[in-house]
Amino acid sequence: METSTDGVVEPSAVPPGSLSPSRASDFMQCPLLYRFRVIDRLPEKPSEAATRGTLVHAVLERLFDVPAAERTAPLARSLVPGQWDRLRESRPEVVELFAEDPGGERLARWLGEAERLVERWFSLEDPTRLEPAERELFVEAELESGLRLRGIIDRVDVAPTGEVRIVDYKTGKAPRPEYAEGALFQMKFYALVVWRLKGVVPRRLQLVYLGSGEVLTYDPVPADLQRVERKLLALWEAIGSATESGDWRPRPSKLCGWCDHQAVCPEFGGTPPPYPLPVRVPGSGGTEQGRMGPD
Repeated sequence: METSTDGVVEPSAVPPGSLSPSRASDFMQCPLLYRFRVIDRLPEKPSEAATRGTLVHAVLERLFDVPAAERTAPLARSLVPGQWDRLRESRPEVVELFAEDPGGERLARWLGEAERLVERWFSLEDPTRLEPAERELFVEAELESGLRLRGIIDRVDVAPTGEVRIVDYKTGKAPRPEYAEGALFQMKFYALVVWRLKGVVPRRLQLVYLGSGEVLTYDPVPADLQRVERKLLALWEAIGSATESGDWRPRPSKLCGWCDHQAVCPEFGGTPPPYPLPVRVPGSGGTEQGRMGPD
């Protein structure tokens, strides 16, 4: 542990030890973003969209606490305010989203949008006919290579015949067909973890898009998951190389406009903070402390 200049104890930086779908996507999107999130652990402001997604997920998870016959749209909508209160208690930073909304009008609209997303789910699935085997399931598996994969699956359904369905809720809109493969990456990641843990290839992967009222499904086969595993191993090797060298390149894209780290990104004239891990000097066979910033 390290102590900052203001006396706050902060965790020391450590090399990456595992890979999740979101962090894998970060590295593919922009290696420097991965560094900022995983190694530097730079703070990020909560967004209305992401927080609404967290709220909707919580409501859909809690709905299955009641008997099947009681799982109705009005009940689900009524859960929104209470789950918002719980979210504010567990993550006080989300209160900042509506700090400049003294009358509460913007918050009311935002909660109304969450309620509509919850209600739309009932047009896509019938919760009275579902009994999930798992909800918000944390999974972790270590591959033969030593790479640890981890993540949280929204819902796992198991048929009486033993077939497994992995379900993920998305509060945005479904991607166009040409981008469907990217959307399924997370689901194939989860399927790979389940396969390595249980020896069973999930029968179906299902993405439920509440924003557009669509359902995207895919039935994987072992060859699919083997390809994903090879891709993840290559990603992990690239992450390891960047970790050792301290060379994390930004990858500009249209997503840069939503990034919280423009102030420390070279693409926007910023300078990254000093690199907090030892770096390997090319050709030396040893390491020395490196810096990615001014002397």
